Amino acid sequence: MNTTNIQIAIERDAFGRLVLTATDGVRHIGIVPVRAFPLSAPDAGVSLVGSDGKEVMWIDRLDDVPPTARALLAQDLAVRDFAPTLLQLCTVSSFGVPSTWTVSTDRGATSFVLKAEEDIRRLEGGALLIASAHGVQFRIPDVKMLDRASRKLLERFL
Repeated sequence: MNTTNIQIAIERDAFGRLVLTATDGVRHIGIVPVRAFPLSAPDAGVSLVGSDGKEVMWIDRLDDVPPTARALLAQDLAVRDFAPTLLQLCTVSSFGVPSTWTVSTDRGATSFVLKAEEDIRRLEGGALLIASAHGVQFRIPDVKMLDRASRKLLERFL
């Protein structure tokens, strides 16, 4: 059952920035929502960070926020949480690192450089998170769902 527990007001100003009006009436302009656990618990633990880089408010669960404010936060979080899902591993330049990977993702085909084997992190439930040399995080929700050729290439790095 969804009950709204947190009474906050969030709106966008004329410049598109998020503005939080706290319960004491203080307006915080240019807040940025940041997930504490973007992969394992995306809707739990969101920090609202002010333009000075300090936390203004902590939200335990997004479901506790009023629907209008939740929608505005979700828009900003979606932009911030860019992590394409890797669907197929097409080619790998070498089985040593660094290596260039050509992949197919839910956002289209691309290639990236894997600097070190440590840039492949195992997550809960058989998921993987692969960090490119440029800092883009590629997700594999379940390695078993990849085609056989992709799994075979990936196994060389695990």
